[in-house]
Amino acid sequence: MKVGVPKEIKTREYRVGMVPAGVRALTGRGHTVYVEEGAGLGSGITDAEYKGVGATMLPDAEAVFASADMIVKVKEPQPSEYPLMREGQVLYTYLHLAPAPELTQALLDRKVVGIAYETIQLDDGSLPLLTPMSEVAGRLSIQAGAHCLETAQGGRGQLLGGVPGTRAGKVVILGGGVVGLNAAKMAVGLGARVTILDLNLDRLRRLDDIFRGRVEVVASSEHAIHEEIADADLVVGGVLVAGARAPHLITRDMLSRMPEGSVIVDVAVDQGAAWRPPIPPRMTIPPSWSTA
Repeated sequence: MKVGVPKEIKTREYRVGMVPAGVRALTGRGHTVYVEEGAGLGSGITDAEYKGVGATMLPDAEAVFASADMIVKVKEPQPSEYPLMREGQVLYTYLHLAPAPELTQALLDRKVVGIAYETIQLDDGSLPLLTPMSEVAGRLSIQAGAHCLETAQGGRGQLLGGVPGTRAGKVVILGGGVVGLNAAKMAVGLGARVTILDLNLDRLRRLDDIFRGRVEVVASSEHAIHEEIADADLVVGGVLVAGARAPHLITRDMLSRMPEGSVIVDVAVDQGAAWRPPIPPRMTIPPSWSTA
């Protein structure tokens, strides 16, 4: 098979669809791998490294799409890439089609075989290709939130871990899945007061066992969310409905009751949180982070 790896063009996307180890695995089995020149630079991978494992370097995305039977990407195709796709071509990437009707229609119109990383499941229902990204996003959500809490960034000047003589910051995590677990690990490591809300009581019991009382676990409900975020410094949204829109859990009224300068990091944005309520000027919302 001829496999193509174009450079990612979505804003602030620095990853690449295939690292040299993947190229070596394919070329070693007789496949041809075309990589766009400079595709790996955002991830610190040079063209020479790709050439060294048998990749054929092509000058631009047009050449990669035209040459390959299967395209391996990280993020969904951008509008400028729609015309490059052709009938029968396999597209292997994160697609997140629920909030993207234009992309969905483009794939249908061009009769592309789309395989979405985020919907591939094992027999136990786990999502092996989404899980690593969720681990990264969960951990990064706390790092990003802590940065946005700094006064210089428009936050309330709250140090998540506090210092002796002051209270630590409060972190509320909506969803106890992969994102929530990893966000909690980071927040606990910084010394924050952490609360996780989830609908699944078995999951809450598991989280309670993992953190041994260092995290408060609460059965999720509209009332519980309202109560918990009212004094939160940082709220992390990490709820995922595989292949569908993430639910809207925080209302305008809830936002209006949050402390001045508090922060929300919504990791579920790419999963379909297409609507977001207007944020009062005192709130700080960092850029969207990768999938839940």
